[in-house]
Amino acid sequence: MIAVDWSTVIAGAALGSVIAAIYFAGLALGMRFALRRANPVVMLMLSAVIRIALLLAVAWGVAVLGGAWAAAGFAVAFLIVRMVVTRIVGVRLP
Repeated sequence: MIAVDWSTVIAGAALGSVIAAIYFAGLALGMRFALRRANPVVMLMLSAVIRIALLLAVAWGVAVLGGAWAAAGFAVAFLIVRMVVTRIVGVRLP
């Protein structure tokens, strides 16, 4: 039987929820700024690079410091926050 370290899963999920909220807030902010520009591509690219770099850096840190269970909690929390945010803003999931 696999022993699950629930404290690291919960810690990873908590951090994943916070980072997901920051990620999607950055997406909304980047879109808001991009739609006000004549050429939005630069703003969208900059926003994407910053958000993805932050997400990967924190996910890497969680995986290295917390282990596989913390990384799993992080990933699951990110996906749950994604589903909640897309439901709130009215986007249909594929």
